[in-house]
Formats: sequence, C-alpha cells, structure tokens
Amino acid sequence: MAQARIGLIGLGVMGANLALNIAEKGFPVAVHNRTTSAIGDFIGTAGDLAASLVPAMTPADLAAALTAPRAIIIMVKAGAPVDATIDALKPHLDPGDILIDAGNADFNDTRRREAALSAEGFRFVGMGVSGGEEGARNGPSIMVGGAPEAFAEIEDIVLAIAATYQDAPCAAHLGSDGAGHFVKTVHNGIEYADMQMIAEVYGILRQSDGRSPAQIGALFEDWNGGPLQSYLAEITAKVLAATDPESGRPMVDVILDRAGQKGTGRWTVIEALKLGQSASAIEAAVGARSWSSVKDLREIGQDRLHGPQSSDPGPILLDADLERALLAARVIAYAQGFSLLAAASDEFGWTLDLARTAEIWRAGCIIRSALLDDIATAFRGDLPGGSLILAPAFTRLLNDNIGALRRLVARASLSGQPVPAMAAALSYFDTMRHARGTAALIQAQRDFFGAHGFERTDRDGDGYHGPWGN
Repeated sequence: MAQARIGLIGLGVMGANLALNIAEKGFPVAVHNRTTSAIGDFIGTAGDLAASLVPAMTPADLAAALTAPRAIIIMVKAGAPVDATIDALKPHLDPGDILIDAGNADFNDTRRREAALSAEGFRFVGMGVSGGEEGARNGPSIMVGGAPEAFAEIEDIVLAIAATYQDAPCAAHLGSDGAGHFVKTVHNGIEYADMQMIAEVYGILRQSDGRSPAQIGALFEDWNGGPLQSYLAEITAKVLAATDPESGRPMVDVILDRAGQKGTGRWTVIEALKLGQSASAIEAAVGARSWSSVKDLREIGQDRLHGPQSSDPGPILLDADLERALLAARVIAYAQGFSLLAAASDEFGWTLDLARTAEIWRAGCIIRSALLDDIATAFRGDLPGGSLILAPAFTRLLNDNIGALRRLVARASLSGQPVPAMAAALSYFDTMRHARGTAALIQAQRDFFGAHGFERTDRDGDGYHGPWGN
C-alpha cells in the first residue's frame, strides 16, 4: 500500500540528510539503497523522524510505497550509476511518473536522459542541490530544470526543504531539460574561483608577509563583517583558527597541499569554451587545482627553478588593499559565470532569469555572499552589453577597487608568489576596457599562413586579404 509522498534512492551523506529534511517538513519519504543494510541503519538513527521514513528493500518495493504520480529522487554517483538506477526503476513505474536526479550531473547527460525518458512516457527533472551536508539537512539552494508540469508536482516539497532568505525560498524552476544542472555547474565553477582567490590572498599573507594562520583567520573574520561577507570567508576564518589536536600545529599546516575536484569546475570550463565564452578566473582556478596535484614535480621544481632575483617585493599592501583586491576579483568571477549562464540560456532556449538565479544563491549554497542582492538588482536594471561589470553599481565598485587588485598582482609577481585566478581576473578587466585590442595582428597572421581572410575597419564585409606576397 502506498504510504509515502516521495521516494529517495541513495543514502550517502547527501541523500540521507535530504531524506531527513523532507521528512522533517512533513512529507513521508520512502527510502532505498543498493546496499540494503544501510536502510535499516539509517532509519535506526533517525529518531522521531523514523515514523515518516518508509523502508524499501527493492526498486519494486519503492515504487509500491509511493502515491501516484510517483516522484523519486536519485542521489547516487553521477554518470553510469544514475543510468543503472533509472533502468532498475523503469519496470516498476507508470507513464507520468517523475524521476529526479539531484546529484552533480553533467547537464548534457540530463538533457539526454530527459529526452529518452519523455519518449517512454516518463518525466525527468534535473535538480541542482548546493549546500553540502549541512545544506541538505537544514535547507539547500535548489536549482530545478525540466518540464514545468513535472516541477509543479513536486514544487511544494522543493520549496519546503530549501533554504530561505528573508522568508523567500532559495529554490526555483529555471528552465527546461538540463537548465538546473547547468546552473549548478556554473555555481560550482564560481565556487572554484572564489576559493582559489581566497587561497591566493592567504598565500601572500603567509609567504610574503609571514603571518600565522591564526592572524590571517582573524583578518578574514573581520572582512566577513564587510563587503566580503560570505560563507567562504566565514569558514576560512574558522579553518585558519583551528589547531591540530595531535600535533598542536595550525590545522592548515598538517594538510597536504593537493586539492581534489569532482568535475563540475572542469565542466564549467569545457562548456565555456564550447560556447565561445571567457571564464578565465574559473579556468585559472581549475588549472591551479591540477597543478596542486603534481606535488612530486613541484618538490623538484622548488630546488631547480629560480624565483625573483631582485630584492624588491613590490608595492606595499595594506590589509584594506587585500580586502578590496579580493572584492574586485570576486565580482569579475561572478560576472564571468553569469555571462556563461546567459550564453547557455540563448544556446539551449532556457530563458534563464539571471536575477532570480542570484536570489536563490543568497542562502543555503556555498557561494552565498553579500554581493548577490546587488547582482540581482543589476540584472533587473540598466545592464549595458548584458555584462555585470558594466552595471553602474559594479562599474563604480570595480573602478574604486581595481587599483588594489593591480597592486596585489604586481607584488605577487615581484615576490614570486603565484596568483593565477587574481591575475586572470585583472587581465579580463583590462581587456574589457580596451575598445581596440591586439587581435588585428592575430587576424593578419591567420591570413598570412592560412588565407583565412579578415574584416576591415574602413568598409563593410569580410574575406579581405593582406598584401603578404607569399
């Protein structure tokens, strides 16, 4: 007999916490896991919420436990495991039932699955969920893609479990097929850039200025009370204040400097290149994680590659300079991310509401920050060229703070400290302020060796060639 409003497969950390969140909001949820022993373990630790959890030992049991139309959240590893889970469920479903992939899926897979399942009479929703373990349990930011009528069936649940900002849920239907997962991917790309920029500021303070982790943590705690207020600034302060209970050393000093990545940052860069967009700050952050993984090579390089020969450490940087530099670079990373969202929306016909996207990132997600209210306002106002950096409020902010970013990049270069994401952000800013750049020479070179042709500044049309005589 049907007992649950919604089902969930995959009782890992995220799936288990999301199930508890749903149950706590008053929706009975049937739960299944491939390793069935995890089902009883999970319900056994659910406390008072166990009464709202229905164990399902098989996909057939899960389908039988759900009211029609069935809605099932899939929380398994992205890729082939999602397809395998769908295949196991389909024999037990009816036309009109809804499958919801709430993992970190490649949006191309989401588009493929939505098309295939629609052809078989099922409905498919790609749902990006951000906020980690704590967000899943207490309120994540939720980005939904798929048919509007499918979302309508689960909208009350999605809005109930989402984080709230000023009493408004941080969840929305953003577009068809893969829109939700694409927005989540770009969210993660911006997250990569923001984390890398914070790490670069930490590196300057630690390596060039010789400050302790605790001193740097206190600085980030102070910054979190101003325009840099954000979840990432908040946790950076806490991380840098922490001490290893075993050695008594700063916790950050006993962590191997090799950063992991699960693919979403890389997907952001790949899709940006496919769409002809620049996400240079995100690209630099992804590259920096890759460089971090070649620890053995860097250890050899430390002995063989020379740093700056000059004793000049570059411009003096005040703490206020560092704060302003990080603020300017963060704005540019957001701007690149939103430009990519706009390009994808045009390419795939999603009609993304960029202001609403910024709003649903204001709570629950990893990149929540004080900037997002202003970003939402900018997308509802005067936005020359559709670029965030040209919105009046952000043009003023960048013009007021870009000098600090210049000084940071200059000092880092002269002292031999790598700041790939900050430098990429500065180069993007400088490129956008030059009405005429250097690509004319590239076009001439292309025409010289490949007769590719070019456009002229003094007449219409293309296909012109130079007098190269080759």
